[in-house]
Amino acid sequence: MLSLLSSCQQQKEVNDHASDYVSLVENDSLSKLDVFIDGKYFTSYLYADSILRKPVLFPLYTASEVRVTRGYPFAPNPGERIDHPHHYGLWFNHGDVNGIDFWNSSVERKKGDPRYGKINHIKFVKMESGKTGTLEVEKEWRSSTDSLVLIERTQYVFSGDADKRIITHTTTLSAPEVDVLFEDSKEGMFAMRVRRELEIPADDSTVLLTENLTPSSEVVNKQGVSGHYRNSNGLEGYPDVWGKRAKWMQLAGVVNNDSISICMFDYPENLNHPPHWMARDYGLYSVNPLGSKLYTEGKEQFNFKLEKGKSVTFKHQVVIIDGMNPAPAKIEALYNEFVTSIKSQ
Repeated sequence: MLSLLSSCQQQKEVNDHASDYVSLVENDSLSKLDVFIDGKYFTSYLYADSILRKPVLFPLYTASEVRVTRGYPFAPNPGERIDHPHHYGLWFNHGDVNGIDFWNSSVERKKGDPRYGKINHIKFVKMESGKTGTLEVEKEWRSSTDSLVLIERTQYVFSGDADKRIITHTTTLSAPEVDVLFEDSKEGMFAMRVRRELEIPADDSTVLLTENLTPSSEVVNKQGVSGHYRNSNGLEGYPDVWGKRAKWMQLAGVVNNDSISICMFDYPENLNHPPHWMARDYGLYSVNPLGSKLYTEGKEQFNFKLEKGKSVTFKHQVVIIDGMNPAPAKIEALYNEFVTSIKSQ
């Protein structure tokens, strides 16, 4: 399991930079970089090659220090589902890139399928603490035979206040050696796996971790499960929002008697905007601009070819709000702030 606790030295660095609202603290020995906002732990950028098939932000916390992401498989908690070991934290990838599956790739690999790729952290390009924290990284998307498919440059901008935590995520993908085809797939692209309480209540049976962190028998247990989806077009509930196009989505619920709302925004100039949403009842929460066929029962299809030497950029934002369930008008205002801030850069 990953060590998610900050060392004494890390905490000292945060305290030493008390004037910086956002502090980025690198811990190379644990292959991670920790993010603190107003002295409180927010998240970590994890990039350990030995356990990850992709760098991720894991875990994620609210301003009142409540965890919103599922812990399994790296830091499991009692009561969690143990399905989909490739779902962890907040990540960016796709299920069919020149026939290579980056989405389902995990340490616990499915048998008989050699197509799984891997995204490697290459280097830190920029680390800047301050009123906002900026992290820029370079990554490589490689096939199962280790051939280079894509070069990724991603910028994470971290910010927050007394009740919000914000991640503005900008990824540019470049095709350095060959043309790259992103085949239409439901499995993509900017995604998060949330904790049990933020799943959607369902009557199906599932396997959960016991207090001893061992798998239970299949049970029907909706205790404490409170998630609810709403999108920018006024659709609410699951499965109503699944696969539908929208410029933003909200997932709201209650954890430890605290209302939590997670909003995801898609930038208007992204490909195939407004995108489809891979918003599932079991806690997968994803915006997918590169999937249309399955979501529309074959009425639409979106295959994107990135020519050799060219690049494409995707811009998204995640806003985590605690202590309230904001009205649609408030979310719309936050979305417009995101769009305006990007355009002003």
